Amino acid sequence: MNILLINHYAGSPEMGMEFRPFYLSREWVKQGHNVSIIAADFSHLRKTNPTVEKELQQECIDGVNYFWLKTRSYNKNGIGRFLNIFDFVKKLYRNRNKITEMCKPDIVIASSTYPYDNFVAHKIAKKAKARHIYEVHDLWPLSPIELNGYSKRHPFIILTQYLEDYSYKKADKVVSLLPEAKKYMISRGMAEDKFEYIPNGILKDDWIDYNETLPKEHSDKFKELKANNKLIVGYAGSHGIAYALDSFLDAAKLLSNDTDVHFVLVGSGLEKDDLVSRYGHLKNVTFLSPVEKGSIPALLKSFDICYLGLKRLPIFRFGISPNKLMDYMMASKPIICAIESGNDIVGDCKCGLTIEPENPEAIVEAIIKLKNTSAEVISEMGANGNSFIMENSEYEILSRKFLKEINN
Repeated sequence: MNILLINHYAGSPEMGMEFRPFYLSREWVKQGHNVSIIAADFSHLRKTNPTVEKELQQECIDGVNYFWLKTRSYNKNGIGRFLNIFDFVKKLYRNRNKITEMCKPDIVIASSTYPYDNFVAHKIAKKAKARHIYEVHDLWPLSPIELNGYSKRHPFIILTQYLEDYSYKKADKVVSLLPEAKKYMISRGMAEDKFEYIPNGILKDDWIDYNETLPKEHSDKFKELKANNKLIVGYAGSHGIAYALDSFLDAAKLLSNDTDVHFVLVGSGLEKDDLVSRYGHLKNVTFLSPVEKGSIPALLKSFDICYLGLKRLPIFRFGISPNKLMDYMMASKPIICAIESGNDIVGDCKCGLTIEPENPEAIVEAIIKLKNTSAEVISEMGANGNSFIMENSEYEILSRKFLKEINN
């Protein structure tokens, strides 16, 4: 079978985020399918971007055919990013016949954050007599409305709403990373039997053969903390406003007199400098730089408790599927999940504690509760999380489920 996956931001292990398109595609290649990914040559999510000279340039990465569309660069969220999006969609449309002829797809998956590429995906699918699949990562335009305060009358929102509705009606199947989004999608015109939930996943090989040596900055700090019998409560990931890290660090302030607990934050992001200036003086807090993807397992295994929080936002009522939560569960560590959403993975799996978001006192209470929990129960929590991911969310399993459900 020939599979064509359109994802503006698709990356690779070497380039960086986002990884889901590549991991699914590589599994499909292993299963005997021909897979092509169409992506923009520039993405703010990648560590490095490919060097592309032509408007449409081909490259093979680990058996997956990439077609890069040359687009303009941008520095941050704003007009530059929107121009980059429209640049990608315009060139996708302009090259649609060439792409159809080169790929001869049986399945066309539109998988960008936004719904605009579904218009072109539907035309390619129709010409190739293929199935059109809409994979939903975020609900646009609902996310810009609820997160960024856009008016429903804004021209950008009106256009996005039209294309979202178009996508639900035209697609043969809708694959959602959000488990509780079905009712909303039906309200926008999707037929009930089109919905399939396929969460984010984990590549088990990353946890079998990984780099056990951390950067010296990190390994020295963890050796020091463990030598002093500290309980390490760790966060690894982007230091962005959505993750409510000020609440996490306010909890550290409340526990500043508890000499047994130490808070470690690993990563970078727009909020990091501000957080360091406000909380860097606390003796029970350490900020560390990001580590390479291959070192994530070793990093998380250095934590005693893993923390993940999100701001309390209405958009999370449709559920969440964060990659870092999957990593925490694979690390077999107890998790404090300060998130209010339509699903509760940590609670359902019994792999930690789910608490109220943006509540430092609740974080403190959860830390103390886990601190006083027996080693046997802590080990059981970790095992529960790891088993759930291996049985339900490994990419080999997800890739087979994906094709089975969309061909159902």
